[in-house]
Amino acid sequence: MSYISLKDIKKIYMEGEENQVNALDGVDLEIELGEFVAIVGQSGSGKSTMMNILGCLDVPSYGSYVLDGTPVEELTSRQLASIRSHQIGFIFQGYNLIPSLTVAENVALPLTYQGVPRAERMARAAEALEMVDIAEKAENRPTQLSGGQQQRVAIARAMATASPVVMADEPTGALDSKTGAQVLQILKQLNDMGTTVILITHDLSIAANAKRVVTMQDGKLISDIAGSDVRLESAGGK
Repeated sequence: MSYISLKDIKKIYMEGEENQVNALDGVDLEIELGEFVAIVGQSGSGKSTMMNILGCLDVPSYGSYVLDGTPVEELTSRQLASIRSHQIGFIFQGYNLIPSLTVAENVALPLTYQGVPRAERMARAAEALEMVDIAEKAENRPTQLSGGQQQRVAIARAMATASPVVMADEPTGALDSKTGAQVLQILKQLNDMGTTVILITHDLSIAANAKRVVTMQDGKLISDIAGSDVRLESAGGK
């Protein structure tokens, strides 16, 4: 069985009303451990809703989502929070760092919710910062860092949780092309270490860095191809 399995997932807002929105409309998707998958689509395609469902930030209106053998739709809010703490790491476009905490404290924060002792939290934070080559900024505040540095901290925070899945929502969206390429390289290295990476983006050229690219449109999954095929198509044909 796949680590992530979506069957006929539907997410409906304002159901039964005149302005009903079918944000997801019968999505089937299987993701194995260790994959690097990009979910790509323009605004309104359903990719953000898909991220929220996959990340257990929201639940589907209909259909089945099985994560590591567990039917997600049967879980309580507390159980969903536990999954977000232990099984899924998040990287957001806006970094979501807490200004009053140091870089190291930001990275260690999710481990608090995992019940990890302080000494181990800080050790794991230091190791993660070293892996993304920003250990020298451990005692700085986020506001003292560039956008690229803040995104590295956000990646380190996800890495420190040792979650089997990391979800990255438009992780290069606020960065220049050079810094964005560096962030994508870190995500590739994270995947090479065995972490399942799910990249959400509107940009096909960014999605092409993944090993597999799933395209969404109008709440439906319309294609599922290899990232190398996307690169070939972008170059003008196979």
